[in-house]
Amino acid sequence: MDTRLEPFEIKMQKSVKNMEDEFVSIRAGRANPHVLDKLRVDYYGSPTPIQSVANVNVPEPRMIQIQPWEASMVKEIERAILTSDLGINPTNDGKVIRLAFPELTEERRKELAKDIKKKGESAKVAIRNIRRDANDSFKKLAKEDVSEDEIKELESNAQKMTDKYIAQVDKAVEAKTKEILTV
Repeated sequence: MDTRLEPFEIKMQKSVKNMEDEFVSIRAGRANPHVLDKLRVDYYGSPTPIQSVANVNVPEPRMIQIQPWEASMVKEIERAILTSDLGINPTNDGKVIRLAFPELTEERRKELAKDIKKKGESAKVAIRNIRRDANDSFKKLAKEDVSEDEIKELESNAQKMTDKYIAQVDKAVEAKTKEILTV
C-alpha cells in the first residue's frame, strides 16, 4: 500500500470504530454492561468509570447488577445512572444496585433502528470527507513533479478504500438493525 494513503486509511478505520462504539451503547432489550461505559462517577474528586469502582455483571438477560467495592459509592453510582440518558431507574438494597431492562416496544425498536441508520450515515459522510481530503492532497502533489497517472492511481486507490469502509459500515448497520428488530 502507498504510504501516502495510510493516514487516510487510519482515519477511515477510526470512523468505523467510532460508529461501532456508539452502537455498543444502544441497548437491544437485553442487558449489556457496555451501556455504562460512558457514565462517570465522582470518586474522591475525579470522574471515574463505573467499572473502575464496582463489579458489573449480568445475572439475568434483562438485568445488570452493580456491586460497588465501597458502600459509600452506592449513592454516587445511582446518581450517575439517574442523571444519564439510559432511561432506567436503578434499585438498590444498600449494597447492590440493580438495573432492570424492560422489553422494548415495537415502536421503540423502530426508533432505535432509525437512530442506527443515522449513525451509519454519519460514519459514511465522515469516510467520504476523508476521501475528499485525500484527493485534495493528491492534487497538490501535481506541483511536486508527480505524474498525472500516479495521481489518478492514488485517487482510484482512495476510492477503493472508501468503498471498502462504506461496505463495512453498511454491514455493521444491517447487523445492529437486525439485532434491534429481533424480538
